[in-house]
Amino acid sequence: MHYMLMFYEDEAEFAKRKDPEAAPAYWGAWNAYIGALGEAGIVVKGDGLMPPDTATTVRIKAGERLVQDGPASAIKEQLGGYFVIDVPDLDAALAWAARSPNAAVGATEVRPVLPPMAPA
Repeated sequence: MHYMLMFYEDEAEFAKRKDPEAAPAYWGAWNAYIGALGEAGIVVKGDGLMPPDTATTVRIKAGERLVQDGPASAIKEQLGGYFVIDVPDLDAALAWAARSPNAAVGATEVRPVLPPMAPA
């Protein structure tokens, strides 16, 4: 079964990506985690995301397209990246989520992925 792991970080954690002193430890932890996922052979897809200030949100209100710079809402934690993994069950997905570097400093959301739709 496919599960999406979504990694949420607060601004301070997100800033470590570019901080010359903090970046080596930050990326070292992520590289180790990504390596473990790869060795387990469970990665279907995954990407890190650019900072929230690069986001653009689109809504349709009263038939009009409204475009907003930035993420959909002001929140303390931002989506920093994701992986779709193929594991036997939710317990296995939760175990991998708990191993993520941000589980101790942010949050890792685990959500089942809808199966492909059958052709009509």
